[in-house]
Amino acid sequence: MSEDRLAETAALVALLRRPGARWADVATDVLVEGRAVTVLRRAMYAGATLFDDEDAMDVAIKAATAEVRGWLSDGIAVHCLFDASYPAQLRDIHQMPPLVFTRGALAEDSRAVAVVGTRKPTERGLTTARTIAAALAESRVTVVSGLAEGIDTAAHEASLQAGGRTVAIIGTGVNRFYPAANRLLQERIARDGLLLSQFWPDATPAKHTFPMRNAVMSGYAAATVVVEAAYQSGARMQARLALQHGRPVVLVDSLLVHDWAREYATRPGVFVVSSAEELLGAVDYIVSQIPDASDPLEGLPPLVHR
Repeated sequence: MSEDRLAETAALVALLRRPGARWADVATDVLVEGRAVTVLRRAMYAGATLFDDEDAMDVAIKAATAEVRGWLSDGIAVHCLFDASYPAQLRDIHQMPPLVFTRGALAEDSRAVAVVGTRKPTERGLTTARTIAAALAESRVTVVSGLAEGIDTAAHEASLQAGGRTVAIIGTGVNRFYPAANRLLQERIARDGLLLSQFWPDATPAKHTFPMRNAVMSGYAAATVVVEAAYQSGARMQARLALQHGRPVVLVDSLLVHDWAREYATRPGVFVVSSAEELLGAVDYIVSQIPDASDPLEGLPPLVHR
């Protein structure tokens, strides 16, 4: 990491560490200003008087720099919204995190599909998740999920078993293992795929972190497949967020027992499938519409099919 980038990263971390900092506001301010150091200086010296500590900014920068160096030495990569390494697809969403932390290999990942569902699936749900994840992996499509028990775990494991790439977007820091039963799976994903979090590396799970995780997962993926999900589930929330983000959604028809799924099924960009073949066909179509990463000017045609 260059000294200039380190200084900017430290300034962003210092901004986010300030008491009461609103991360969305910080992201907006940095994007508008163009430099995190400038935003931090303005925040530190707002209403300053002759008696204020003029070294306060230096102290904040030094503390944040030490923190960033510690993460890097621990093998954690830090990607700020002004970095070229920051996932480009996250710049499109309202909930864009100011920075993300990763373990593993970054990739362009424009051909990525999220496979999500309940933590307490049926055998049919597990089979469906494994089938679609393996098929995606065999088609060189990145499988994205949230490392939760149930459908998420099945999707990650099937992708790895098929020799594909999988990305786990988690609701804790990258130094945490949640659920504990998935520790070995998380370590393998960090080694053979990518582990990504918008939370401080040592952050523990909390009620609010998982909806935030779902928003980032929806933004990272070009489409979301929902296998099984009740009304209160994170998977249902992710389907809603995906539609807000302009990403297509695929619903397995067994979900239509739920009012939310029947309502979503009427919306443009939603595909309802009744078999593994239909599901794979819908995903195949969606992925075929994703522009080639080698042509950054090529646009994604609108999807209005069901």
